[in-house]
Amino acid sequence: MLRIGVISDTHGLLRPEAMAFLAGSDYIVHGGDIGNAAILADLAAIAPLTVVRGNNDKGEWAAAVPHSALLTVGGVRLYALHDIADLDAAALPDDVSVVVSGHSHRPLAEQRGPLLYLNPGSAGPRRFSLPVTAAELLVDGGRVRANIVELISRR
Repeated sequence: MLRIGVISDTHGLLRPEAMAFLAGSDYIVHGGDIGNAAILADLAAIAPLTVVRGNNDKGEWAAAVPHSALLTVGGVRLYALHDIADLDAAALPDDVSVVVSGHSHRPLAEQRGPLLYLNPGSAGPRRFSLPVTAAELLVDGGRVRANIVELISRR
């Protein structure tokens, strides 16, 4: 089984709980609003990394970060972008089975027809009463399932 750690909306804060959750991942995808280049280096030290630029990722460090990414991990094709509102699902290649996004800070794992939509929520600073979360994709024999995990309890 292959484990893809999925994180988004760190906004410059890579919590120890997020690092612990991502440890042991075979691959990591960050759905944007990263915050700074140090977070990219920390995540890349754990596992191979794909990131997309969020609306708050500005400056020289973010210039090379793409707005979207198409990748294959463990035989599963993923498409990542920051804001799901920018997705043209009809234009996706037929072999894409997972769409990873961020932006809303609201965790979601939902199968819609052939596509699994995954928003890991926000792993950075807490926003309003939303949870602090990350997610994982477990790939086994070309099949994929998602789990969302709350990193910090809502006291």
